[in-house]
Amino acid sequence: MNCAISGEVPEDPVVSKNSGLIFEKRLIERHISDYGKCPITGEPLTLDDIVPIKTGKIVKPRPVQAASIPGMLGLFLTEWDSLVLSNFALEQQLRTARQELSHALYQHDAACRVISRLKKERDEARFLLAQAERQIPKSNAVTVNSFTLSNGKRAAEDEMLAPGAKRMPPRINTRVISELTDCNATLSQQRKRRQIPSTLAPIDALERYTQISSHPIHKTSKPGIISMDILYSKDIIATGGVDTNAVLFDRPSGQILSTLSGHSKKVTSVKFVTQGEGDLLLTSSSDKTVRVWQGSEDGVYNCRHILKDQNAEVQAVTVHATNNYFVTASLDNTWSFYELSSGLCLTQVTDSAGSSEGYTSAAFHPDGLILGTGTSEALVKIWDVKSQANVARFDGHVGAVTAISFSENGYFLATAAKDGVKLWDLRKLRNFRTFSPYEADIPTNSVEFDHSGCYLALVGSDIRIYQTANVKSEWNCVKTFPDLSGTGKATCVKFGPDAKYVAVGSMDRNLRIFGLPGEDGGSEE
Repeated sequence: MNCAISGEVPEDPVVSKNSGLIFEKRLIERHISDYGKCPITGEPLTLDDIVPIKTGKIVKPRPVQAASIPGMLGLFLTEWDSLVLSNFALEQQLRTARQELSHALYQHDAACRVISRLKKERDEARFLLAQAERQIPKSNAVTVNSFTLSNGKRAAEDEMLAPGAKRMPPRINTRVISELTDCNATLSQQRKRRQIPSTLAPIDALERYTQISSHPIHKTSKPGIISMDILYSKDIIATGGVDTNAVLFDRPSGQILSTLSGHSKKVTSVKFVTQGEGDLLLTSSSDKTVRVWQGSEDGVYNCRHILKDQNAEVQAVTVHATNNYFVTASLDNTWSFYELSSGLCLTQVTDSAGSSEGYTSAAFHPDGLILGTGTSEALVKIWDVKSQANVARFDGHVGAVTAISFSENGYFLATAAKDGVKLWDLRKLRNFRTFSPYEADIPTNSVEFDHSGCYLALVGSDIRIYQTANVKSEWNCVKTFPDLSGTGKATCVKFGPDAKYVAVGSMDRNLRIFGLPGEDGGSEE
């Protein structure tokens, strides 16, 4: 008995009451639901017209292909081909899924970086806005000559000028001048009673100095340390690098305390300021800005002000003895006098002589009423801070004046340039000694008196320490250190407290400490 539709033996047979034909139950039920008639006779047919046939379990006969060995091999081959094709399709789907997942992960990572950058910019903008809001009451209290915006830009008085007109340079107000004068009187009296500290390193100890540690604190991609300062109270060294960062280094522990990022070009000068509310750090840069960083008890420094008064690279920053004011010097041929607490530019001074050279270095006299600046045209200019008048000019150098340092005794000024170091007597306004330690094509990059005024350091292709004397006596070179950076260009030097060590920066990424072996405070890296 075969199904009238499929021609095969039915697994679940049923019979039609009308025609007596046998069908596979599932096939005839589907046909009735679709057409409602018998597929053979065409007569009307319903599900009530079919009757199931009860039979024993039917075993389907083996198909013809499986009745012989060649047929079975053919079946196996067909199944194998189907399996291979299915596996190939699965591998393609897996490869596509992996590519989509990789692309999605890349997009997610990029989105996270963008979100992180935006959050950082948002937080910085909020911080600057808060600083600006806090400064608004202070700026209203400043006199008419002391106008600037919170970011260091001058106030809107310039908008009232006619096109092409020049605003007259402002002057420092009487309150500030009185504070500077009082500070000068106090320090001058103290200087008359000044004695050499008993803890100062003696000459025989300095002669035995050698390199005791070297610390790679700046990036390898843009090596070079070009500025340095030391916070004596905590023995912390700040360095400014070509890599646009300022790094705070704890010399006793030999550890980096903080890396200050924010400038977009090299950091040309760094200066510590000690105040009651915490330590500050000033950084100037070739990106034409100066940043004021506020230190906290946990050693974190946050940017407090960004000053943008200069129109060219800011080459130097120097702090007044009151620790309330500072000066910046720029290649745009101006120097600016700032109030530290508010970041306000109280005045910006241009040489009335009309010279076009920019300023490459600057330093306050220890008493605070004299400012020395070096220019790109080999001139040294002495300024009266109260009147902002140029009261003296020293010439004789060759090339840009790279560094200026006043002796603590108040009488001597040391200046460095391409031709070496010149010493000036401020009482008679004359050059009384010149050091030319290097060949003509090797400049002297920095010069520095120690805090006692007993030693003078200069750096170029090496590091040399001189014992200071008076105008008539000889200044002897007591120690020469080789430049161990391999660059042949030491760039900055500072004496540690009581000259117990000498810190040197070069055009590699290492900060080097020279002192007595066994007395280094930090481990060599």
